[in-house]
Amino acid sequence: MYCFIFTERIYSQYRMAIKNALAAQRIYFLLGALFITSLVVSNLIFQKFFYWYPVNLSIFGSNLFEISVGILPYPITFLITDLISEIYGKKRANDIVIIGIFASLFSMLIIYTANAVPATPWSPVNNETFTTVFGSTAIAVFASMMAYLLAQFVDIQIYHFWKNLTKGKHLWLRNNCSTFLSQFVDTATVLLLLCLFGKIEWSKFLGLLSSGFIFKVLIAALDTPFLYLGVHLFKKRFNLKPNEEINLL
Repeated sequence: MYCFIFTERIYSQYRMAIKNALAAQRIYFLLGALFITSLVVSNLIFQKFFYWYPVNLSIFGSNLFEISVGILPYPITFLITDLISEIYGKKRANDIVIIGIFASLFSMLIIYTANAVPATPWSPVNNETFTTVFGSTAIAVFASMMAYLLAQFVDIQIYHFWKNLTKGKHLWLRNNCSTFLSQFVDTATVLLLLCLFGKIEWSKFLGLLSSGFIFKVLIAALDTPFLYLGVHLFKKRFNLKPNEEINLL
């Protein structure tokens, strides 16, 4: 009788462990899908610029609040990599970064194929319009990927540096320190490459750098509560101890 109860308890624990492992893997894939979508979309929409605050304040000859719409989904990628770093560990965060590179290259291949195919006379979008909108995608993807590689790896390295230094405490510190520096690297790199390729005038470099960085810093500060919420939900759902990570199969 006792043997049966003991065996049933072990089997129940085994089933729960398998259920938790599958749930953790599904959530990881979902976070990866959101990450890749945000990254690819930011490369496609970067050519439109807007004022993110209705104030005419100039800095270095450019409006301080003038930025590309491509910057809107990009902070999501840093929030996701920080969350994955916290819950799944450094290796899984790096895996997502590498997958994002292949996704960007694949999206560029699809766009170039679509651009090469001639439009019909009745096509709602003609060849000229399509080329105008997507013609700079290759340069944008290249610039974005270089900035993305540097920034994401910087973000992950600094995040884990502070995590190890504080022994898993002060989540807000590692989130903001890693994101602030990595966002500056990202903004500076992509603008530098776009200026070198002649897509943006050099006179706008410092203004766009300042505006983009300030916007990203504000977003990074605002996303800290969401990171806390995400970490809390993960730890509660999977009964994680302080500084414990999920090891995916």
